[in-house]
Amino acid sequence: MAELLFELKEVYFSYLGKFPALCGVDLSIEAGSRVGVIGANGTGKSTLLTLLDALVFPDRGSIKVMGRELTESVFNDSVFTRTFRKRVGFVFQNPEVQLFCPTVKEDIIFGPLQLGVPLMEVRKRLEKTSAALKISHLLERSPHQLSIGEKRKAAIASVLAIEPEVLLLDEPTAGLDPQTTRDIMDILIAENESGKTIITATHDLHIIEEIAGIVHVFGEGRRIIRSAPPAELLSDQEFLQKHNLAHIHRHKHGNVVHVHPHVHLEHHGQEKESHG
Repeated sequence: MAELLFELKEVYFSYLGKFPALCGVDLSIEAGSRVGVIGANGTGKSTLLTLLDALVFPDRGSIKVMGRELTESVFNDSVFTRTFRKRVGFVFQNPEVQLFCPTVKEDIIFGPLQLGVPLMEVRKRLEKTSAALKISHLLERSPHQLSIGEKRKAAIASVLAIEPEVLLLDEPTAGLDPQTTRDIMDILIAENESGKTIITATHDLHIIEEIAGIVHVFGEGRRIIRSAPPAELLSDQEFLQKHNLAHIHRHKHGNVVHVHPHVHLEHHGQEKESHG
């Protein structure tokens, strides 16, 4: 039986104590699994990831990770803190939040150095991650000089260099061209095949079947309203349309305008960033 990695029970969270973001979330995630999180903007996807990364903590309910409850006080334990930060890595929706060093190289090696990884090993990880993400030629560049796709690759590299057991990814393919999306998908699939847990919040339904074995759908009530294999969800057009996951298109044929929904299975460019 797989190790139970995360266990959430009746989790509530609000911003500033008055803007509800999660309202009674129950969720279990096993080690080595591929988990997708989808939902319309503002339904709590990004907030869920920040809770799993212990950047914020529940107002009510509990989150256990590796059998231990995640609270602010447990991070007074330096051993636990270092172990947690080594095991769990978070790729933010906005890569500029993650890239703060003068060069891409320094951003990639920052995490491993802070966690006490020996310098020789840090160099190996730098070479490995930059080659895998095809950004070796960007190492001496300032992150601010990069395109959105290059920034996203650099941000992912900075997390992969820590070699975490769990990867939390918030919209990892938003705004990317098809080839860059493919490169990132191949990296994430390889990471999962090596035993790592991948948890991805996304609007891009075209990546769901590859990136997830189970998908959790968040609804307007900011809780999980359905959990199912991706193929089952993608085949339920009525459900996707009802919960604002199918796109509405207008087409004109002669003098007649047709309006119809379709599932977003192709990449149509950058989704608007939000706290959803």
